[in-house]
Amino acid sequence: MGDKKNQYHVNAEQYLLKRNPGRVWHPGAPVRFYGFPDEVVAYYQNAEFVQDLNLYHETLFKSLFYLGPLRTKTDRLYSWSGITPESVGYSGENTVAAMLASHGRKISSGYRKHAKPMEEVIAASLKKMNLIEDFQVRPISEHRQEYEVKVRAKGSLDWVDLPDVGFGISQVLPVLVQCFYAPPGAIIIMEQPEIHLHPSAQSALADVMIDAISSRENGADRNIQLIIETHSEHFLRRLQRRIAEDNIPQNKVSAYFANITRAPASLEPLQIDDYGNIRNWPESFFGDEMDDITQQARAAMNKRMTQRANAMEVAE
Repeated sequence: MGDKKNQYHVNAEQYLLKRNPGRVWHPGAPVRFYGFPDEVVAYYQNAEFVQDLNLYHETLFKSLFYLGPLRTKTDRLYSWSGITPESVGYSGENTVAAMLASHGRKISSGYRKHAKPMEEVIAASLKKMNLIEDFQVRPISEHRQEYEVKVRAKGSLDWVDLPDVGFGISQVLPVLVQCFYAPPGAIIIMEQPEIHLHPSAQSALADVMIDAISSRENGADRNIQLIIETHSEHFLRRLQRRIAEDNIPQNKVSAYFANITRAPASLEPLQIDDYGNIRNWPESFFGDEMDDITQQARAAMNKRMTQRANAMEVAE
């Protein structure tokens, strides 16, 4: 940065920038927060590369999609005017519109896997997580732009509205739709996709995420990247298991521990081997499970001994 507001210097490591004679002004303010203005090219003789850099950043940021930790509550009716949303939205507010807009798209969960319409992919994912038996989005009538989401619970023959089933389904539905709705090459950032799900569903969610990054459309890999912030041991354990089972290559999974005990906080890489083992578990990463088991067994033994002693005193 320069001495005055919006003034800065352009530097390139191992590359000598050459100024044009007579160019005494500083380059203008950056475009958005990442783009070099056109003046940089005029200011330097050999800075044409910044235009390619601008294009690269523009493409990168257009491929980013974010989904927050608390998704919007479900409704009984959804309006859709036919517009195709860019994503499900920061809070999942466009989830149903995205599903309706994806009519005609077919996605498979991997090479030589059968391609299915989007609605069937979402229904299969929810069923895989043992949350429902079936799922569909249907119009109220031919003359209205309103739709309802119907769900059939496991073991039931009745269809009910989405708000009438567990809250966890409403929270995970935007996650699933975003994973399969995003365009090829997308980078999806999501916080706590497992929120309000029971442990077995959290584990199965990891399998659905594997399906998402392995998915194909129109005969080509979708090349989806997921960046997930999670507190779920069940989610991570399932990923470790799938690595050991060769369901997903180890080099396709990276894990980081957010260390907030230091200032500033840092992300520390976890070393996952080909067998799914994490070689550098942080201390008390998921609490001390073995200590809890040991202390529970010790407390149970002490309680039995106390109860037995009390029973003997009563008998005497």
